[in-house]
Amino acid sequence: MSYTGDAVRAKLSALNETQEAIVTVAQWIMFHRKHSKETAQVWAQRLKDSPAPKRLNLIYLANEVVQQSKARKRSEFVDDFGPIIAEAAADAYRGATIDIQQKIRRVVEVWRERRIFQPAVQSEVEAKIDEFDKARGGGKKPALGGSLFSASSAPPEYQGILAHQAKITKSEVLSKPTIASALAEYEKQTDLSTPTPSAPVHANRLGALLKSLANAEGAVAESIKARRALVEGLERILTRNKEELVVEEAQLADINSKKTLTDAKRREVEDGILRGLVNEAEPERPESEPLTPPMPPIESITPVGTPKGFVSTTGADVIKEEPNNFAEPQPPAFEMLPQRLLEGEGTFAKQAPTNGVGEEPSAKKRKIANMVGMDDYAEFADGGLKIDADIEAML
Repeated sequence: MSYTGDAVRAKLSALNETQEAIVTVAQWIMFHRKHSKETAQVWAQRLKDSPAPKRLNLIYLANEVVQQSKARKRSEFVDDFGPIIAEAAADAYRGATIDIQQKIRRVVEVWRERRIFQPAVQSEVEAKIDEFDKARGGGKKPALGGSLFSASSAPPEYQGILAHQAKITKSEVLSKPTIASALAEYEKQTDLSTPTPSAPVHANRLGALLKSLANAEGAVAESIKARRALVEGLERILTRNKEELVVEEAQLADINSKKTLTDAKRREVEDGILRGLVNEAEPERPESEPLTPPMPPIESITPVGTPKGFVSTTGADVIKEEPNNFAEPQPPAFEMLPQRLLEGEGTFAKQAPTNGVGEEPSAKKRKIANMVGMDDYAEFADGGLKIDADIEAML
């Protein structure tokens, strides 16, 4: 079947709620994608003229068309259904039963999840449905509980921006054909090669051209108004974000400074711990008795009265320096033993044995000799060296 407006209306009138019927009509519409704009306009008008159950079927049909187009990366139907889908969804939602409203909400939720339409268009659709719920007031709530769009994905400060963007998108779709038609008609009327008609016909054509130009002017003016509002909103957001950026940059510098000081303090504390600067109270150790008994005092090895000449000096002892004496020291004069010792008088005098037995002469001589040696050492008992003064000074 060739494409005509009546053919589209016939297809839409015969549409039922079965999946097969919806897919069949959607395939026929997508086959004639060159007429996507006209199809969208006929669909919107048919939805307004249909009862509530039929409107749900038309919503299902539009959903099938736009989703299949999106999957095939074709933007004709998405772009042409975008400007009219919000009003159409609101018309289908208004006056419908709770069950039908729930189904429409589910379709709109799928559009949002799969990002079928632009964010501005999606926000407008959700706003229309929420506005109807608010106007209804204390009516029965949906079975799922509340509106699916009560919490928009966009922040509150961007809601106005999205609304202005939706108006711009809608005005562009509506104004472009009007502007193109008016400009084409103007070129046709001002073409010098075209023969000039009669005055009444010419005046009628100029009046129609003037009306077309006025419509184009109004469309452009609406687009400019919406775009200026969008720019003003964006500038306000930009100014506020610039001010907040300055504050946050100052906060960042302050935090970095505090972080640096904290890190330096932490390093100082860690170094103090490593160096043992942190004074921790330690319990005093109990005094323990020694296991080894004290050693007895060591007796002096050197006998009392040792001559000073036999005391050796060490490197730490101070030795008195004596003047040089070039005279050779004289050996000490030899002293003869006293005659009384030689003759056996005095302490060592010859005594008669008590037992009457005589002693050998050799034994007597050895005894005298031993006694003489002991008597020689006895002379040193007073600490003197019994040598010349010069020699004693040298020692």
